[in-house]
Amino acid sequence: MSVPAFSRRAAAALFLERQHLKHPRSKKFNARTLTTFVGDACGLQIDSVNVLERAHLITLWSRFGEFERGAFDRLAYRKRLLLEYLTHVACFVDTRDLPLWRAIMDSMPERFRTRYRYPGRQQPFVDQVEAAIAARAPLGNSGFERPKGTKGGGWWTWKPATHALDYLWKAGRNAVHSRRNFEKLYAPMSRVLPRAAATVPLAAGDVPRERLLRSLRAMGAAAVDDLASYWTWPQMKRPELRRTLAALEHDGLVAPVEIEGHRQPWYALAADLPALERAAKVRRPSRGTTLLCPFDSFLWHRERVRRLWDFHYRIEIYVPGHKRTHGYYVLPMMHEGQFIGRLDPKLHRERGVLEARRVGFEPWLVAGKAPPGVSWGALDLDAAIRGVAESLHSLARFTGAKRVALGRVTPSSLRAPLARALRQAPPAP
Repeated sequence: MSVPAFSRRAAAALFLERQHLKHPRSKKFNARTLTTFVGDACGLQIDSVNVLERAHLITLWSRFGEFERGAFDRLAYRKRLLLEYLTHVACFVDTRDLPLWRAIMDSMPERFRTRYRYPGRQQPFVDQVEAAIAARAPLGNSGFERPKGTKGGGWWTWKPATHALDYLWKAGRNAVHSRRNFEKLYAPMSRVLPRAAATVPLAAGDVPRERLLRSLRAMGAAAVDDLASYWTWPQMKRPELRRTLAALEHDGLVAPVEIEGHRQPWYALAADLPALERAAKVRRPSRGTTLLCPFDSFLWHRERVRRLWDFHYRIEIYVPGHKRTHGYYVLPMMHEGQFIGRLDPKLHRERGVLEARRVGFEPWLVAGKAPPGVSWGALDLDAAIRGVAESLHSLARFTGAKRVALGRVTPSSLRAPLARALRQAPPAP
């Protein structure tokens, strides 16, 4: 049988749709739309960097625009619609998928024994930490003292309680009850999600299949390295990944596809082949402008973005300042489904100012050319500038800033038009 072939445009368009970027910053934020997005994306990544706003909130703003940030905490930590666990890395996940999470949690003791030989002789101490959580919950890492003469650092230099808390969380014995100044506060799983104990775990052999099916649904179509880099925890080694793909193909759930310009095989859900055909015909698969968080699920595998859009993006947080190209916490700028540049923001909370320290527009946009990667036509530069200005004002309002300050713009000829667009941007709704 011949392998169905699709354009790069089809793969990119369906990816935008599956990541809820068809109409950025336009969805209504509520319980249904929140859990639908988190479930569709396979997780909402959590990160501690706070130069602008917490990563998960920026990712949500990119889809929903401005919403009451307290509403997220109520839905996640009071109504327990979401649970802090891991998929790509630490993420909020949909609690409706408890059978899957329970199966992964149940596999953790063996994984820890194999990789770390843990708990092993530390089991009595782990039991003490678990008992302390049960007695004093909600309780975080700061509630346990570090033994004298030890120093902090990586896995093997964590204080003993940190090891125990990590193990108990990943094994599903404890869960994140809430956060205080972003510190995880734990409580027994039976208190956080009482129904977890009665939840029948997914069969262990079905977990790899479910992971790949969900990842393919989240991306629309994907190469093997996309699948390996999207849902990364716990690690699925390439041989297992390929065996699982072959089994899913044999069962008629997954189909190999060819994507224009790519030699390696791609895969899609068999049920998604009509969606790829429709996506290839969409005139403009995304309408509007937004800024993406560095930890957005759309960017979990940056090589995928480079392959489809020819947009090279990396996080430069860990790059020495003098070696950074675009800035510290750079947000890709997306307009009409295209990456049109990068923006390095900083929120000055005490002054109520959102500073756009560096704004860089892509050369092809400035020159009035079509994008170098996937393309659905040239973009209007003035409309793109207005979109970026409006996005900045929206982000400022969302983060509590009263005004936007503009720094360096590349090319410099666009600084005046962007400053003018910022002055003329419509007021808050």
